[in-house]
Amino acid sequence: MSGTQAWGFTDDRGAQLGAARVPRRVVAYVRAGAALYDLGVIPVAVYGSGHDGDAYDPAKAGVLEAVGVPYLGPGRALDEAVLRELRPDVVVDVTYDGKSPYALDAALVERLGVPLVALSVGNELDLPAILDRFAALAAGLRIDGRGGAGPEATNPGAGDPAVPVPVPVVVGSDAAGPEIVTPVTVSPGTGPGQGAALAEFEAAEAALREAAARSGLGVLALSGAGPEQVHLARPHAWPELAWLAGLGVRLLDPGPGPGANWLTADWVRAAALRPDLVLFDNREHATPPYALPGGVRLAPWSPETPPSPAAYARFFRDLAEALAP
Repeated sequence: MSGTQAWGFTDDRGAQLGAARVPRRVVAYVRAGAALYDLGVIPVAVYGSGHDGDAYDPAKAGVLEAVGVPYLGPGRALDEAVLRELRPDVVVDVTYDGKSPYALDAALVERLGVPLVALSVGNELDLPAILDRFAALAAGLRIDGRGGAGPEATNPGAGDPAVPVPVPVVVGSDAAGPEIVTPVTVSPGTGPGQGAALAEFEAAEAALREAAARSGLGVLALSGAGPEQVHLARPHAWPELAWLAGLGVRLLDPGPGPGANWLTADWVRAAALRPDLVLFDNREHATPPYALPGGVRLAPWSPETPPSPAAYARFFRDLAEALAP
């Protein structure tokens, strides 16, 4: 970061990014935006991937839809004029290969002349390292004490403890944009109170470790692709699944065959692995499980859980409950 830059960040492509002021207007891929929201940065808008349609996918979105953050549709179909109207200071995406943004054309952001941050969610990092990278970016975007220039929350989740909603606190206004709001700590996953979020993450890990030790159930993670086809996850290829294995969850490997992240097969092969519990992909484009043996437990899993301690704590708690006798 040069002396003329107030903000700098090196992303997981190795791109050294900078800006003359701390970015306040953040546009992000929906998964990244949901994580940043949990970490106290409110996006002005989010976009989806090529798997997504014209509406939010709840499996990726966290509470973004509930608190009124606009969704723009698939990133690679974004109209440049629409993105320009949002006046982003920075665009945040993810990368699986450490080279390219996943859900958006880099050339589009280059034409806007704003930084494009791509954070790794691939298996070159373990889960805590991924969480640390998102936390580092969020901390840098909050360096002036402001949490972004997103829509003001109107408390749509009042009375529902499962929907963390930041209380809007106006700390200033921007002549070029809407009022700036900063989340205050109202739940373990929101706002500056990240110590509570990390404590809940660690407690959820401990609960899952205990449940896994007691149950010993064989767990198969998969993504349904219709009645004739299923993608079986290779546990080592997914940071969160590898982390579950480290916590003692007995994950089943689909065995030899093509595919680095998934083995594509039929449901007969899935059943032949004799899972006790199936973690099924609950994203909108995936299909429900077919033709599994009777008595198999089912639990939802999003391969695109927002990379925040709060989101993974919820997933760990849910899985611990699913493993319980």
